[in-house]
Amino acid sequence: MGGIPSSYDMTLHGGVGVGLSGGIAVDIRNIPTIHLAVDTLPDIHISVDRLPRIQLGLDPIEIRLTRLPDLRMHVPLKFGIGLSVLGMELMNVGLCGEAQVITEPYHPNPCEDCRPEIGLQRDVDLFHALSPALEEAA
Repeated sequence: MGGIPSSYDMTLHGGVGVGLSGGIAVDIRNIPTIHLAVDTLPDIHISVDRLPRIQLGLDPIEIRLTRLPDLRMHVPLKFGIGLSVLGMELMNVGLCGEAQVITEPYHPNPCEDCRPEIGLQRDVDLFHALSPALEEAA
């Protein structure tokens, strides 16, 4: 029964000449030819007779939304409506602003309340708050 050899014997034939004349000279003669090659390869056959069936699937996922989260989302908007002829712009009107998506109970911020009496009261409160500073500057 053959196995993997654990030791190898190798013999090299040749000669080495060394001459010393005014210096050191090393000369190697008759280097043997070493032949390293794979002459034949064994026949290798690979085949697949049957492949296993592969199935991928997901279990049912159930998502229930009982209540929308409280959310106030600001969406910046910019629209442009224009008229151009042969690539030359003749007229353009731009509209910009902000839309809001609100799913929380709506209570306007101070800057969003546009009722005239609220706006007027806000201006009066601002005037009273700034009047001492205005009197000192004068």
